Parts: sequence; structure tokens; C-alpha cells
Amino acid sequence: MSEGALAPGAALPPVRRLAGELAVSPGTVATAYKELRGRGIVVTRGRGGTVVASAPAVASRRPPKVPPGLRDLAGGHPDPAFLPALVPPSRLSSGARSHRSAPRLPRLEEAVRDWLGPDGVPVEHVTFAHGALDLVGRLLSVELRPGDAVAMEDPGYHHLLDLVTALGLRGVAVAVDDEGMRPEALRRALRAGARAVVCSPRGQNPYGGCFSEERRAALVEVVREEPDVLVVENDHASAVADVPLRTLTSGGLNRWVHVRTVSKFLGADLRWAAAACDATTLARHDGRLLLTSGWVSHLLQETVLGLLTDEGTRALVSRARGTYAERRAALTGELAARGIGAHGASGMNVWVPVADESAVVNGLRSYGWWVAAGARFRLSSPPGVRISVAGLEPAEAARLASDFAAALGESEATYGG
Repeated sequence: MSEGALAPGAALPPVRRLAGELAVSPGTVATAYKELRGRGIVVTRGRGGTVVASAPAVASRRPPKVPPGLRDLAGGHPDPAFLPALVPPSRLSSGARSHRSAPRLPRLEEAVRDWLGPDGVPVEHVTFAHGALDLVGRLLSVELRPGDAVAMEDPGYHHLLDLVTALGLRGVAVAVDDEGMRPEALRRALRAGARAVVCSPRGQNPYGGCFSEERRAALVEVVREEPDVLVVENDHASAVADVPLRTLTSGGLNRWVHVRTVSKFLGADLRWAAAACDATTLARHDGRLLLTSGWVSHLLQETVLGLLTDEGTRALVSRARGTYAERRAALTGELAARGIGAHGASGMNVWVPVADESAVVNGLRSYGWWVAAGARFRLSSPPGVRISVAGLEPAEAARLASDFAAALGESEATYGG
């Protein structure tokens, strides 16, 4: 099956027939089939027998295109006014061309340690990747096998949900609130066999949660009960999150990685991420990287280094951080004034629970707004819509909230509440 000899839907031989062909006991074949079912590789259809499971869908949660003429509040993108100009260096640093022997620029390694260390992340071992999804995908493919379970935030980042499915893994929903993953929900997922956890310590997308000190301590306690589980901490908002980092990685875990990208504050075209991790995770990640792309472009590394250490860029990022917090608070405040509950403790998005996502999205469309239906972010959590506030001026928040209230009223009148 792994070699593609059996296509999705192909029937496996009955247990006794295969046992005879292989000269093994029927119990051995039955055990093997049970293992394959547990990993999601095959499914049993009663009298239809056991067949190869359907291949996982890729990009099944891809967002729809923004209709023309609408204000896009669905994309989750930063405000371009707060992104620096991307000017690649005119030449590489001296001696930087021995890519395989020195895949990381030492000066950028030190800049990363200076960036992560003050937040409490252990920085003895650092590495680079082509973005957070690149790193997470590489680690999960090395650490886990098809059918293994991964504890995922619910609601959570839709591209991560797709990535887990595309790798042939099973996403196990872990409920979140304004403080991030709920400890008891995570404990249930780990006791059910999840071998990895992917979480956001702040700016959680789409809910906006951020770890409190109490929540961080509770989650560390849960993970310590399963010392072989790999904890992936995705601090995607980092420099533009307006709350401090309370990292799980300082809790003495065995297997962990903390990853940060720069796309939210330096620009999406910079496909680069920094990661700190334990020694085993470093070796496995870098070993697989060496066999694929080999290294992250030194030209890209030089560009990132220049921006991370530039005082003008740092000032721009600081303004962005304060502005995004102001815009998020303006919208949640205006919604609250109209009796509409919303979540957005940190980050660039606001999550609004609703009874009918489609009705609200279409209702707001009639008022000129385009927001994201929550379905693509959810595994089993209740419905909602995500509003990206990075480009929403505070003066616009009142109009959006008023239109939201009207759309809610219309949907209740149409669909019976």
C-alpha cells in the first residue's frame, strides 16, 4: 500500500486466504489488519470486507476567493503599511557559500538566540526552516507514521489541519478558550494515543487565545505525563503579539520545538522560520532537511538578519504591535456594546460564535464585508466566524459591529434563531 500497488478502495484478501498464502496463522493477519485500521490505512465495510482507505484530501480547507467589491477581513494578513521594504543584500557575507558545511549563518544564529532567549525559550540548539508549516511537516513526517494521532487546537489554523491530513495522520481535537488549549481536553487526547501536540502560546488562530501563567503550568503538567510526546509550539504572531510569551518549552520537557516565522511582521515573501528544540529533534529535523532542500538560502538568511537587527524595522514592528491591539480591542468593544460575544485576547483575529456561519457570512456580504466562515478552522467545535482586524481602522469598527448585529438579526429571522 505504501508503494501504491493497492489504490484507495482496493479490497484486501480475506484473513484466512492471506494467512494461507503467507503461511502464517490467521491471528497474525487479523492483528496486522487491526493495526492498519487503527492507523487509518484501511477501513472495514462489513460484508464488503477490508479495503484501502481513501487518500487524504489536500487543501480541502482552502478559503474561497474574495468576491469583487468587498472589504476583505478574511485573509488574516498583516497591514502592508507596517511591513518593511524587502531589499536583499547586494552580496553574501564572506565565506557564506559553503552551504552544506555551514547551513546557518552564525550571525543569524546569534540573533535568533537573542530573540528567543529573553522570552524563556532554551536556545542551546537552534535551526532554520522555510516557514512554520515546512518545519512542522518535516518533523511530523520523521517522528510519526501514517495513522498516528496529533493533538490539534479546535478551532485551529486551517493549513495545519490540512497538513496533518495530507501526511496521513489523524487530528485529535483539543478545545481552546481565551487561555489557549484546555488542559483536560489535551489530557484526553494524549491518553487516547496522540504522539504529538501542536499549539500556539499566543495569538492563537483563529480564537486569539494566549497562555496565562496558570494555564502554561497546567499544560506542562499534562505533557509531562507523556514524556515521549513531541510538543510543537508555534509562536507565529511573536513580534506583533501584544502579550508576553509563556512558553511550555521552559518546563523541562523531553521532546519539544518552539518555532517562529517572520511573515506576520516582515512579510509573507520571507519564507523563513527560526526554531529552538531539544537535541534529538534538532538532529532529526536537520537530517531530513539535508536530504531534501539541503539548507535555507543564505541570501534569504542575510535578508532576514538585516531586518531583524535594523532599528527602523524594530520601531515599525513595535508600532504594528500596538496598532493591532488597538484595532482588535475596538472591534470586540463595539461588538460587546451590541450584546455580541467575541474572542480575541491576542493576535490579529477576532472569533465570533454564531449559530449559522453561512447566514452571517452572506449577510455581512450584503453590507460590503467579507469574513471567514469558521468551518475550515473547526474539527468538532461549535460554529463561528473569523474576522481579521489588522487592517480595520478603529473608526470602522462601529459600522462593522452594527452590520454584524443586523446580519445576526436577519439570520435569526430567516432560520428561526
